[in-house]
Amino acid sequence: MVTLTFLMELAGATMLLLFAVRMVQTGIERSMGPSFRRIITSRKDSRLQMAFAGIMLAIVLQSATAASLLASGFLASALISFTGGLATVLGADLGSALIIQLLSLRPDWLIPVLLAVGGYLFLKVEARSPRQIGRILLGIAFILLALQLISASVDPIRESAAMPTIAAYLERDFVTAFLAGAAITFVMHSSVAAILMFVTFVAIGVLPVQAGVSVVLGANLGSAALFIWLSRGMGQVARRLPFANLLLRGSGSVLGLFVVNFTPIVDSLDFFADAQILVVVHVLFNSVVLVFSLPILRILERPFSTIFSDVSAMVPEEILKPASALDPSLLGHPAQAVASLTREVLRMSEMVSAMVSPVMDLYRSGDKAAIKAVRAADHEVNSALDGIRRYVADIDRSDISKDHSRRVRELVEYAISLEVAGDVVSKNLMVLATAKRRKGLKFSIAGREELLTLHERVMSNMTLAFNVLISEDLESARLLMEEKAEFARKERKSRKLHLKRMRDGSERSFETSDIHLETLRALKDLNARISLIAYPILYRNGQLLETRLVESVEEDESEQQESG
Repeated sequence: MVTLTFLMELAGATMLLLFAVRMVQTGIERSMGPSFRRIITSRKDSRLQMAFAGIMLAIVLQSATAASLLASGFLASALISFTGGLATVLGADLGSALIIQLLSLRPDWLIPVLLAVGGYLFLKVEARSPRQIGRILLGIAFILLALQLISASVDPIRESAAMPTIAAYLERDFVTAFLAGAAITFVMHSSVAAILMFVTFVAIGVLPVQAGVSVVLGANLGSAALFIWLSRGMGQVARRLPFANLLLRGSGSVLGLFVVNFTPIVDSLDFFADAQILVVVHVLFNSVVLVFSLPILRILERPFSTIFSDVSAMVPEEILKPASALDPSLLGHPAQAVASLTREVLRMSEMVSAMVSPVMDLYRSGDKAAIKAVRAADHEVNSALDGIRRYVADIDRSDISKDHSRRVRELVEYAISLEVAGDVVSKNLMVLATAKRRKGLKFSIAGREELLTLHERVMSNMTLAFNVLISEDLESARLLMEEKAEFARKERKSRKLHLKRMRDGSERSFETSDIHLETLRALKDLNARISLIAYPILYRNGQLLETRLVESVEEDESEQQESG
C-alpha cells in the first residue's frame, strides 16, 4: 500500500511539474509573439552567434527540444544552413541547462508571492501582456510547488529497506543509472522536468550523488533521442539536425559517463551541495560539447547531407506543383465532396501564405522579379476561387445534410476572404514595395522593427487559422480571436509611435510616412481576412456577443435555410 501511494503521489507531482514547465513556455510564447524565427535567422552567418541564439531561444521557450524543432524547420525551409542550425541546437541544450541551474535554486518562499501576483494578473487583468506574465509567474510557482510535492512523496519510502539497495546498485552500476536517466527523460518528454526531479532525489538523500550524475548524463542522451522521435514526421533535410545532435551529444554523454566514473572529477566539486553538483555537471557537460563541436560542424555537413539527401531536389518542379484537390467524381457524395473542398481551401490558403511570407524581404530588396512572381501568384489564387465556386455549384444537394451544407457555405466564404487577402498582398503591399524601391526610401530602425513584428504575427496567425480550418477546434478559434484583437492593438500602437517619431523630427519617418501607414493598414486587413475562419465556430458555440456581426451570421443561417 505504501508503494502504491508513493507511485500515485510521485506521478501526480511529476504531471504537475510537466504542466508547469509547459505553462511557462506557453506564457512566454504568447507574450513575445511569433518572433522566434527572427531570433535565429537574424544571426545565420555566424556559428557563435547562432549558438547564442539557441541559448536565448531555449531560455525563452523553456525547452531545448522546442528550440531544436524550430531550427530543424528553418533548415528544411532553407532559412538557415546546416552548420548554423546545429550550432543553434547545441546552444539550446546549454540554454536548457542554464534554466535548470536557475530553477534548482528553489526559493520556496517565493511560491505564495508568485501565486498571488501571477493569479491576480492572469485572472483579473484583461490586457494580453500582463495576463501572459501572470501565466509565467504561476507556472514558475507550480514548478517550485511540484518539486516540493516530489520531495514529500518520496519521504514515506526514504527509510524503506529496499531504497539503500537500489541506491547502492545504481551507484555501483553506472551504466544502468545512465540508461534509466535516458529512459525517464524520453518518457517525460522534458529534460528540464526530468533533471529537476533527479536533483530533488539527490537533495533529499534518496539518490547518491555519483549515481545522480550518471542519471543526468543519461538524461542528455534521452533528450537527444527525444529530438529524433519528435522530428520523425519532418522531411529528410530537417532530419539532419536531430541525428547530428545525437552523434555529438550522445557520444559526448557516453564519454562523459566514463570520465565522471573513472576520474575524481565529481569529488573535486565537493564544495558544492550534493544536489547542486548534478546541475553543475549538466551545465559543464553541455558547455564542453558546444565548445568542442563548433569548430567541426562544417565537417559533419557533407556526410549528413549524403545520408539524408534532399529527395525533392531530384524531382522536376512541375511534378511537385500542388494540383487542385477538387475531385469531380465525388460530387454525388456530399460528405466526400466537402472533404475535397476543405483540402482545396487549405491549398488556397497555402498559396496565400506563400505570397505573404516574403513581403518584408521584398520591402528591403525591391526585387522586381520576385514582386512580379507574387503578383502572378494572385492569379492562381483567383483561379482557385473560381474552381471552388464551380465545384460547389455542381455538388448534389438532394441528400446533403444541414451540417454539410453549413460547412460548404463556411468554406466558400473563407475562400472569398483568402482571395481578398491575396489582393491585399498583390495590389497593396507589392505596390508599396515597388514605390519604396523606386523612391529609394528606407524605414527608420524602429519603424522597420514594428513592421517586421506585425508581419511575423500575420504569419503566425495564418498558421493558427489554417489549423482552425482543418480542426474546427473551439479553443484554437478563441485563441485566433485573441490574436486578432492583440494585432489590432499593436497596429494602433505602431501608428501612434510613427506619428510621435514624425513630431520629434525623424526625417526617415517623415519620408516613409505614407508607405508605413498604408502597410500597417494592409497588414491589419490581411490579418482580419485570414482570421474570419474563427467566427462561425465561435458563433455555433455561443462564444460571440450579440453584435451586428452575429446578426450578419444569423442572416446567413436563415438565407441558407430558405435556399435549402
